[in-house]
Amino acid sequence: MANQMMCGGWSGTKDATEETQETCDAVKDQVENIFNQKYVVYKAVKYRLALAAGPYLTIKVFAGEEDYIHLSVFQQLPCNGGKVELVNVVQGNTKDDPLCTF
Repeated sequence: MANQMMCGGWSGTKDATEETQETCDAVKDQVENIFNQKYVVYKAVKYRLALAAGPYLTIKVFAGEEDYIHLSVFQQLPCNGGKVELVNVVQGNTKDDPLCTF
C-alpha cells in the first residue's frame, strides 16, 4: 500500500525515465521560447508525479554546466487528446535544489 498513489497526492522524488524525457522533449520548444535560448543539453534527471485528470509532473532538467530548470507539466488523458501542456517553468536552479511542486 505504501507504493500506491492517491489521486491528487504527490509521489516522492524519483530518477527520470525514458518516458519522463519524452515528456520534457514535448515541451522543449516552449521552454526555449520562454527563455529565448536554445538548449544543447536538456536532460530530465528527477521527477515527481501526481494523478488528477491525467499525470501532472514536476521535472528537474539538466540544461548544461550547473543550470537546472524545473518544469511543471500536465498530460491530458488519451480520451481527452493526450496533449502535453507546459504549466510553469523556473530557471536558475542547482543540482541540489529540492524538486518542489509549483
